[in-house]
Amino acid sequence: MGEHAIATSDQAPDFMADYPGFGEMRSFTDALGAEQVAFTWRSMPPGTGGKGSYGHRHRTQEEIYFVLRGNLAFKVADEVFEVGPRTAIRIPPHVYRSVHNDGPDDAELVICSVKTGDPQAETETTPDFWPD
Repeated sequence: MGEHAIATSDQAPDFMADYPGFGEMRSFTDALGAEQVAFTWRSMPPGTGGKGSYGHRHRTQEEIYFVLRGNLAFKVADEVFEVGPRTAIRIPPHVYRSVHNDGPDDAELVICSVKTGDPQAETETTPDFWPD
């Protein structure tokens, strides 16, 4: 390929494939051969996301979440707020975060950050971050 890359959703691994009914979370980063940017698309049916589950943070990466469709509830540190379509949220490193779709409609978002060589080592989780 020339100076650009194109990837379709079937070329991007779905991290939610083992969790039927929880939507899709597809990383386009490797499929595009991206060297600097991590790019993830996520679909979230009503009632899916982080409530009743863990929160996560990154050691060095900031993340930008961009809501494409629907309304999503975010918990960032101790603050809970709702975000609608065409809205971006920047979350700095070291801050725990989680997102949930309270419904009633499906939601979609894009998550962007600087690409890291070892995403597992970059990420820390905390249990019971956002109780039901």
